[in-house]
Amino acid sequence: PALLAAQGLDLEAVRTALASATVDQPKGALYGANQAFALQTNDQLTTAQGFGDYILSVRNGPFQAGGPVRVRDVGRAIVAPQDVNLAGWMNTEPAVVIAVQRQPGANVIATVDGIKRALPQLEASLPPSIKIHIVSDRTLTIRASVADVQNTLLLTIGLVVGVIFLFLRKLWATVIPAISVPMSLVATFAVLYALGYSLDNLSLMALTIAVGFVVDDAIVMIENIVRHIEDGAAPMAAAIKGAGEIGFTILSISISLIAVFIPLFLMSGVIGLLFREFAVTVAVSVVVSLLVSLTLTPMMCARLLTPQDSGKPGRASQAVEHLFERLVGVYDRALVIALRHRRITLAVMISAVMLTVVLFVEIPKGFFPQQDTGMIVGISEGGQDISPQAMMERQRALLDVIIKDPAVASATAYIGPGGSTVTENNGRVFVTLKPHGERTATADQVITRLNRALQPVQGVRLYMQAAQDINVGARLSKTQYQYTLVDVDSAELDHWAPLLLEKMRALPQLADVASDQQSAGRTLNIEVNRDVASRLGVDPALVDAILYDAFGQRHVARIYTTLNQYYVILEVDPNFQLGPNALSRIYAKSASGTMVPLGQLATITPSVAPLAINHQGQFPSVTLSFNLAANSTIGEAVAAIRKAAADLDLPRSMTTSFQGNAQAFQTSLSSTPILILAALVAVYIILGILYESTIHPLTIISTLPSAGLGALLTLMLFGMPLDVIGIIGIILLIGIVKKNGIMLIDFALEAQRERGLGSEEAIHEACRLRFRPILMTTL
Repeated sequence: PALLAAQGLDLEAVRTALASATVDQPKGALYGANQAFALQTNDQLTTAQGFGDYILSVRNGPFQAGGPVRVRDVGRAIVAPQDVNLAGWMNTEPAVVIAVQRQPGANVIATVDGIKRALPQLEASLPPSIKIHIVSDRTLTIRASVADVQNTLLLTIGLVVGVIFLFLRKLWATVIPAISVPMSLVATFAVLYALGYSLDNLSLMALTIAVGFVVDDAIVMIENIVRHIEDGAAPMAAAIKGAGEIGFTILSISISLIAVFIPLFLMSGVIGLLFREFAVTVAVSVVVSLLVSLTLTPMMCARLLTPQDSGKPGRASQAVEHLFERLVGVYDRALVIALRHRRITLAVMISAVMLTVVLFVEIPKGFFPQQDTGMIVGISEGGQDISPQAMMERQRALLDVIIKDPAVASATAYIGPGGSTVTENNGRVFVTLKPHGERTATADQVITRLNRALQPVQGVRLYMQAAQDINVGARLSKTQYQYTLVDVDSAELDHWAPLLLEKMRALPQLADVASDQQSAGRTLNIEVNRDVASRLGVDPALVDAILYDAFGQRHVARIYTTLNQYYVILEVDPNFQLGPNALSRIYAKSASGTMVPLGQLATITPSVAPLAINHQGQFPSVTLSFNLAANSTIGEAVAAIRKAAADLDLPRSMTTSFQGNAQAFQTSLSSTPILILAALVAVYIILGILYESTIHPLTIISTLPSAGLGALLTLMLFGMPLDVIGIIGIILLIGIVKKNGIMLIDFALEAQRERGLGSEEAIHEACRLRFRPILMTTL
């Protein structure tokens, strides 16, 4: 800077000269009678030597009179990185980290496959010393999950066929419902394809569950037909009579089952988007199954079943039949007791309802089960006054520890502002774990182990979380869940946010509590004395421009080549950027042409200021993020944070809210009772229409409390929270359990109408005769 000032030049003069040193603009063309000539000039400088030789001015000075002042006389022109404060590594090697994200609506598998096909061609265009490595492929876990669900689907079909054969013990009676399963699923695939749905974890899970629903209709139909054949009827007559008896039952079961999913269709928000496809898949499969059971199944029974099928059974068949008869006898005796003691039976049902409500309130609540996708993501944070060089050293130290863990396959990291990091004291870390078969620790256990191993690394902290396939919200935070404070007054945030942060760190339900508030960055306030500046002929705007030229890595020009474009960056030599004393070496050229040192017209004082001010809804905000402690649930964490905030008695002007996954959890938690109640109401209305009664639907729905109680007791027994998947399971239970009630009510009503049986006798006979299909469909 001093040498530049000696030539009567300041940095603004250099910037102006360099901006005109290399240009690329149209020049036009000349047209002759027969030819045209495009105009070209050597208007671009494309090498560092060319810039070094560029003449800034021609002045008198230490050089001979009238001699030129070139860039190399007052500085250096070199080829260098565009931003020296950015750095990246793969394991211990320098790297450029590129994160690729698919467009909304794009298929992630197809996108990744396309990228992999393009990589060899891309690598061939790079210098041999540059290698491309895929350090993270999130589709690996997706592919594994899809393959696992496919295997589960096949296993489910096999088990269903086995159960049918166990109860009916006839080959064709087993084959017929087994055929209905693939036919229904293939038709469901066709409908999903027409709707533009992809085959993902949710749709495959829906298909796996739908196998049970699909085969239920066929089982109910064929069991009734087989029963008539066993009573001596011909197959054709048995098919006609059995289908006539059970057709309305199957229709009621299917329509009421679809009604259960109506609330899922109407759910809003992210959870609604996630499970709408699930609900559509199950509903479509049920509709297809209904059509198959009412048409194809009776036809196949009439054509394939023969009276000889009911011939003398073998020993194994006799043993199974004897066991089943004993089971029916036990059930019949229990049924007689229940029918004789109606008040006690009713009291048991009411108690089950009350206990279900109590358990629903008391059971820990969750959002989605924690996954182990084989990927850990982290955000490193150094001191708010840390230099980029020191941050690089500490980030490398973190990587050195991480890659030594036996469960880690590779680790990638970068630092510097840009992309998902905002300030220079932040960095990102991506840890790829070895396949599940090559490690014994889960992702959460690896994080715990790494946290202990990283404690000796001073001056930086790494916040880690296991990457999840379902992550609600686009806000980036150091840990998995977020709690945000918003206030119009930044001073109130600066006061209250640290207090709440300390209280949250003391909560046993939370771990790795962090804050995005960075309000203690070191600054140098340069206070320009406007009177002195005006007297010296220096505009305050010139001071800003020169500081930017000196220390802002200012882009002053751009070089265009056939393959790329490069910035021309202006700054003072790095040796003159070390500490506050560097400001005293900067000069500004006054209106009279004299060189004025910055210290002559400004006062420099150290201070503290925010590195970044985050906003939410245009207002200043602070987000406190956290992970869950071991054996803790998001429901417990939310309750504890609310209590901690209430104990602080925050100002009324400050609003608080959960964000991301925590906010989605709150939404799902508040809508859960409404969702279950809406499913019950939908089922009641549909059954009321079908039976033209207000009593019979209540009788059918009365079978649900015991199922809900069993579901909640099972969750508590295995120490699992009631999360979104559990809620979907309970809604499915409504559809599964009311099916049993429909089969009993239909048979009892028919016995009353056709044979004049009393209500107690009719339901008793219905329970005995429908015991086998109920047991088959349940298993």
